[in-house]
Amino acid sequence: MFSGHVLKGKKILITGGGTGIGKSLGTRFLDLGAEIVICGRREEVLRGTVAEWTSSGGKASYVVCDVRQPDKVEAMFEEIWRDRPLDGLVNNAAGNFIARTETLSARAFDAVINVVLHGSAYCAMAAGKRWIEGNHKGTILSILTSAAWQGRAFMVPSATAKAGVLSMMKSLANEWGPKGIRTVMVAPGIFPTPGASARLYPDPAEYEAQVARVPVGRVGQHTELADFCSYLMSEYAGFINGECIAMDGGASLVEGGGGTVQYLHNWGPEHWEEFRTRAARTVASQSGKA
Repeated sequence: MFSGHVLKGKKILITGGGTGIGKSLGTRFLDLGAEIVICGRREEVLRGTVAEWTSSGGKASYVVCDVRQPDKVEAMFEEIWRDRPLDGLVNNAAGNFIARTETLSARAFDAVINVVLHGSAYCAMAAGKRWIEGNHKGTILSILTSAAWQGRAFMVPSATAKAGVLSMMKSLANEWGPKGIRTVMVAPGIFPTPGASARLYPDPAEYEAQVARVPVGRVGQHTELADFCSYLMSEYAGFINGECIAMDGGASLVEGGGGTVQYLHNWGPEHWEEFRTRAARTVASQSGKA
């Protein structure tokens, strides 16, 4: 799709870049000539991903950082900038789960808000401040979902946080655009990743039903998303600013504000407890494999 050097010379930070979508983006960015920095809380995962990339000849590094903590974010950006400035930031780190909102504790709600909204804000401000001070151009790409503008039943913390990021990115597009800083957003649909199914799709049959509701009749491929994000991070997309593009096969046009999870209204306490136990077991298993 692209020449091998469409991102040549660009240094890009991907939060939560050690696994899932973040890793897929980093792999493609490296193929297109970028230098990649990833961050996250689990050093063993970050180290393994960077080793995989560098063994193939890519230039990559990692920083252990909890984006929920502004002082840690500042320290990370200071460390990154010691070599040379970033050219791009991908706000990818996220957390989500299904739950009855009335049963959520403040801690559970904050667990999502702090990663998705606060973490994205801390990283955006840390990058923007340095770009502006250094008169350096930059691009911020935030990974969202259609819940940001539609809402999503049983996923209220995530929908709330993503809506905040959407508003922040649009606001910064206007404020920082004159300074050479673009903001762009992508709202992926179903792009399967290990662990996500356990948290978001409790019923395998319902997962298949959700896929069937996608107008194009399939899930997304990581290569498709990575190619599109590569374009948005490149100079070819230099006139796109403040926009969020849904990449979901048209699913958001038919699902509305959480129409695909309406069956959860019929769940009793025993269903929720069974799901909670099964999801916790699956996530723990995935973490152990990492």
